[in-house]
Amino acid sequence: MPRPSRPLLSVELIVDAALRAVDTAGDFTMPGIAAALNVRPSSLYNHVGGRSEIVELLRERAMSAVRVAASQAADETDWTTTLAAIARSYRDAYAAHPRLIPLLTAHTVRSHAAVAMYESLARTFRRGGMSAQQTLDAITTLDAYVLGSALDLAAPEEVWSADATTDPDFAEVLAHANTPDRADRAFDAGLGALIAGWSASVAPR
Repeated sequence: MPRPSRPLLSVELIVDAALRAVDTAGDFTMPGIAAALNVRPSSLYNHVGGRSEIVELLRERAMSAVRVAASQAADETDWTTTLAAIARSYRDAYAAHPRLIPLLTAHTVRSHAAVAMYESLARTFRRGGMSAQQTLDAITTLDAYVLGSALDLAAPEEVWSADATTDPDFAEVLAHANTPDRADRAFDAGLGALIAGWSASVAPR
């Protein structure tokens, strides 16, 4: 019989199927991946160790899209500029697959691409004058902010609904809510506030 034009099964195909399932339903199962690829569930284990490995492969796929500044280039740039660039790229990577976020946050980070980004963040914060404890707190805060902002990009066009009982102050705020750039404006404003606070918390060098 002629050989198939492409492999019937590979790690890439398994990750592709898992990502499609997460994008559609927010999770995946091994039998579900096998059915999507028209193979037996046992065949998957010839390529991956199990569900946990696939979760980390999904993280690797997402984090590979994050642009991390090279050390030499970062050293020649103000640390806040480097930080903002990483944060924006991090948000963009997960905005493409927001349903991955709850799944990935339930698992220990082991992905090489993810660790490389956190290493870059640690170098950047330390270069800005933060202690190790301050850096840990800042990375944790940035993580929560970026991932929450990525989820916000998946929100419906009308985030809040108002009626005659809505408080007038909030109703006035909502007049500016349903605009295409709402999420981007909020992200930039919040990131600027975080960076300003971090800058003020360290002694000038």
